[in-house]
This record gives sequence, structure tokens and C-alpha cells, in this order.
Amino acid sequence: MAGFLGEYEATIDAKGRFLLPGGVKKQMPEGTSTIVISRGFEKCLLLYPLKAWEAIEEKIKKLNDFNPKVSQFRTLFVGGASYVELDSAGRILLPPSLREYAGLGKDILLASDIDKIKIWDSGKYKKLFEEFSSDAFASLATEVMGGNINA
Repeated sequence: MAGFLGEYEATIDAKGRFLLPGGVKKQMPEGTSTIVISRGFEKCLLLYPLKAWEAIEEKIKKLNDFNPKVSQFRTLFVGGASYVELDSAGRILLPPSLREYAGLGKDILLASDIDKIKIWDSGKYKKLFEEFSSDAFASLATEVMGGNINA
């Protein structure tokens, strides 16, 4: 898998399900039916194809069990994670506790993040970009990616 790209809108129904957009399905590893949903750091949810989750799980298994921060991280990140299956219509049922954590309303946005998809409340996602100036974006890119923007 090369990685996920793009942003996709979806709607959560009364039962807490949403239809996985076709653009996301096309980018999923072939044969994917089981995915993992977990809490994100930004009050969003993280959707991982099973193989991507298994790689993360292997890293987490190697962490020091005697470090209190490891325990805290596992509780927050892994404790809320859930295996979910795509139903025959291509829908995903989001667990109520995770929907509540991310403050998801009816309209959601799926934003690609290379090896995973972030599931945001649509209004919160749009607000994130409204509050982030192009200068702040350029500064963040320089800090994260390195280099000098004046070069």
C-alpha cells in the first residue's frame, strides 16, 4: 500500500454507522474487511487497516511495562481501540464511546494520514483550517520537515 491520500465526507446514521467512501475503499489493502478504530491525539478517531494496526501493536508490545507513561499511553490509545468489520453494504459501526470521545456529529470527514485515516467531526475539521494561517502552515512545515524556507 502506497498510503492514503485525500479527504472524504460521510454521514453517520442513527445506528452509528457510516458508509466507507469509495475513494477510501480503493486505497485499502485488497481483502480488507477488519479494521481497527482508536482514539486520536487531536480529539478525532484513527482508522487503521488491520495490517497497519498489527505493526503498531508490535511496537507497543516492546515498550517497558514498568514505565508508568507506557501504562498511561496503552490505556489511552489501546484501551479504547476496537476491531470493526465492514458490513455487506460497506458500512462501519463506530462504537458509542469513541464517537463521544471525538465529539462526532452526523457529518464527518475522513482525512488521510499516510498509514491511517483520521475521522473528524466535519465542523471541527473545517474550523481547524480556518484557524490555521498560511504562514503558520509554512512554519509548521519547516519545523517538521526541516530546511530553511528562505533558502
